[in-house]
Amino acid sequence: MSDGDEEEIRIFANKKDLDMDGYVQKQFEGRTKRYVQTLDLRNDPNLIREYRKWHSEAHHWREIREGIRAVGILEMEIYLLGTRLVMVVDTPEDFDWASAMQRLSTLPRQAEWESFVAKFQGCDAHATSSEKWQMMERIFHLYTE
Repeated sequence: MSDGDEEEIRIFANKKDLDMDGYVQKQFEGRTKRYVQTLDLRNDPNLIREYRKWHSEAHHWREIREGIRAVGILEMEIYLLGTRLVMVVDTPEDFDWASAMQRLSTLPRQAEWESFVAKFQGCDAHATSSEKWQMMERIFHLYTE
């Protein structure tokens, strides 16, 4: 196990060490919109540790990141608490989710990736990404005064 893997495990095991300074957000030209989805992982610390590893900068699949950008997604972030994942996706305002996800599913290694990560996820192994990740409803924001 590399030092980077050990660091990830330490952070996962020690929530009090989480950085409470927040996460700097990218700025984009033009208007954007945001999608938020959720998915539960299997309740197995070893699988969760491995899932984190495969989403790290050192171990992620380059083709997956490239495909995400190729369909027009500006930023994608995944957050973890216990077994619950929350994914935040920022896109241009004119982004069409359904057509982009259809296109993404045909790009190199995407089907292989979905099959690979299914062992970590608490859903049907043959489910598509859109069947696994459930869109969340926004119920509050800082309303315009």
